[in-house]
Amino acid sequence: MDQFMKIAIAEARKGIKHGHGGPFGAVIVKNGEVIGKGHNEVIKQQNPTCHGEMMAIKNACKKLGTFDLSGCEIYTTGYPCPMCMGAILWSNMTKVYYGCNVDDTEKIGFRDKVFYEFEEHKDEMLVEVDRKACLRLYNQYLQIDDRKNY
Repeated sequence: MDQFMKIAIAEARKGIKHGHGGPFGAVIVKNGEVIGKGHNEVIKQQNPTCHGEMMAIKNACKKLGTFDLSGCEIYTTGYPCPMCMGAILWSNMTKVYYGCNVDDTEKIGFRDKVFYEFEEHKDEMLVEVDRKACLRLYNQYLQIDDRKNY
């Protein structure tokens, strides 16, 4: 068994044991060193964004003092949902290792597939409003000289 996936599984078991949420654990590694780990805390935190990957990203960023996790890899017990995959991409990680796939996750009662099918129904939910006012806001942001620190 992969040493880092073993840690991710242990993290997921910790969450299950304490009733924090589903069987999802994650570990972030840089240069062979664990820099962040987390497990699903959706129930504990009463927050739908507290997935294992999100908690691991939060902890890794805190440890490194940055939002940029370039050069890092994540090990996660389940295929990342679109929210988590988005966070992984925004954080600039280079590789995702996952244990169970979307079908496995569905078999234990999680509805991840609906999020992958969202594109088919997005026009029912998404409505563009006040674009000109928001573009002015974007242009205001462009006037900031040192935007990389935002």
